[in-house]
Amino acid sequence: MNKEDFKVISASIPKEPGVYRFLDADEKIIYVGKAKSLKNRLSSYFNSSNKAGKSRIMVDHAARVEYTVVETEHDALLLEATFIKKFQPRYNIMLKDGKSYAYICIKKEPFPRVFFTRQVIKDGSTYFGPFTSKFRVQQILDLIKNLFPLRTCNLNLTKENIRKGKFKVCLEYHLKNCMGPCEGLETEEEYNMKIDQIKNIMRGNFAPVKNYLKEEMERHAELLEFERAAEMKSKLSLFEDYQSKSMVASTTIRDVDIFAYYAEGDEFYINYIKVVNGNMINTFVQEGERHFDDDGFIFSYGIQQLRERFNSIATEVLVNREDVVLDEKNIKVQIPTLGDKRKLLEMAEKNIHFYLLQKRKESVSAPRITPAQRIMETLQKDLHMDRLPVHIECFDNSNIQGTNPVSSCVVFKNAQPAKNEYRKFNIKTVEGPNDFASMEEVLTRRYTRLLEEKSPLPDLIIIDGGKGQLGIATDVLNKLGILGRVTLIGIAKRLEEIFFPGDSIPLYINKKSESLKLIQKLRNEAHRFAITFHRHKRSMNFTVSELTGIRGIGKTSSEKLLKHFKSVKRVSEAGLDELNSVVGKAPARIVYEYYNQDKNKEEN
Repeated sequence: MNKEDFKVISASIPKEPGVYRFLDADEKIIYVGKAKSLKNRLSSYFNSSNKAGKSRIMVDHAARVEYTVVETEHDALLLEATFIKKFQPRYNIMLKDGKSYAYICIKKEPFPRVFFTRQVIKDGSTYFGPFTSKFRVQQILDLIKNLFPLRTCNLNLTKENIRKGKFKVCLEYHLKNCMGPCEGLETEEEYNMKIDQIKNIMRGNFAPVKNYLKEEMERHAELLEFERAAEMKSKLSLFEDYQSKSMVASTTIRDVDIFAYYAEGDEFYINYIKVVNGNMINTFVQEGERHFDDDGFIFSYGIQQLRERFNSIATEVLVNREDVVLDEKNIKVQIPTLGDKRKLLEMAEKNIHFYLLQKRKESVSAPRITPAQRIMETLQKDLHMDRLPVHIECFDNSNIQGTNPVSSCVVFKNAQPAKNEYRKFNIKTVEGPNDFASMEEVLTRRYTRLLEEKSPLPDLIIIDGGKGQLGIATDVLNKLGILGRVTLIGIAKRLEEIFFPGDSIPLYINKKSESLKLIQKLRNEAHRFAITFHRHKRSMNFTVSELTGIRGIGKTSSEKLLKHFKSVKRVSEAGLDELNSVVGKAPARIVYEYYNQDKNKEEN
């Protein structure tokens, strides 16, 4: 996605908080981000000052962008984390400057520890994440530490070790950050109850946590442990403050589906928001054609299709029309008028509004491009080229154990073969099977000639080979002074790896990408052309050897005869005068007498 593509949709992007998603050509989410202002944040990706770095690579691989508007930055933060966990976008990992993703681990061990980690080890432990922000992880860990004192040591707290009194409480116990399970001051059952509540927090199941804290507060009060009861009340307030009244993590909403409907002309739009355990986990806009005027039926049918598509089991459905009738039993359908549910429905309606604005802007401003133009633009993005690869040349070598070495150059223009510009090369300066030296000779001859004739250079040069062949090509173009004027790449056959000069790390283009298919087509065409030329040359050499077997006839005369008569048979049937016109009197007499000696004997 380039700056011009973004200009088409920028006017319709709101300045409100939200979560944006970059999608590739296969409609797969490759990056999720949050923004205080969607318009400002998305615009920053396309500023001229943001051309370098991994963000630029991510934007180049994006085909389009979509977004969801929310009420607050806090909502955006929570929704971003939910989407990242659900879709696992690859660039959310790649853009962390080499660091791996952040997780919260509940270790599989007696009296489990809860800690921050960047490594997921498959040892039966429970991991929550990934999180894009370490600060966000630390916030959650601080909350857990304040609510549920846990051990932080790595002691092996087996029942046997505790029974034998192998351990002593540490400073954390005296600071009330740990309840002393190492000395048996806290039972494993009590400890695991806290772990269960921590898991509920991580999964967004806030109600059981709230109930647990209330029950603990009431239990201590009944036991006249008023100080502990006050402590639990303080923790309950802390938890409620963390939970807040978020649109994305709601204290009052459990599992619910929100649908907003809007019709305009012959088209309809349904925005679906899926909420599970108080967390928004998905948003989607469905559009279609209105073949009849019964909007109630269209909306009802669309709701049922979307619920089935997203495997929804919610028993409560919020809508913005009264004429919704669902076939499913035990489903509560309502139009909320107040509270968080009303805000969620308004959010769904708002997202349809912005979806329509973006769609209209794209339909008015989107340029019409041909398939060839689209393929070349995709290749330009994938290879990070400065200009469109209209003129592409690809080279390949062919030889069998060093015999009859040849090379080919195929030329594509506007993503199509320009066969009248194909070139064949006989290797003149190389002895034996040496692909590197052959490639050096061919590239030198090809581009020296283009420079001397002042012919236009290609936009892209492809070398059929890996880093070795590419290194030779880089040296040749550098010596000729044209390396910076063209884009040069090498393609390795086994894994379809794309190499750039001076870069040891290959580029992997999506196997379904049109740009990779174009590169493969060029590579295969160069290979076919080289093999065809090589076979023809071997055939010619075999035939020439038959003529050179005639005493007094050399290779030059043999080649002249074959070029003129096309076959040995026609040479043998030719008259003396015709032979004389091709190779001269003496060679003509020798060839004529060789093929007609039996006839001359009969005449004598």
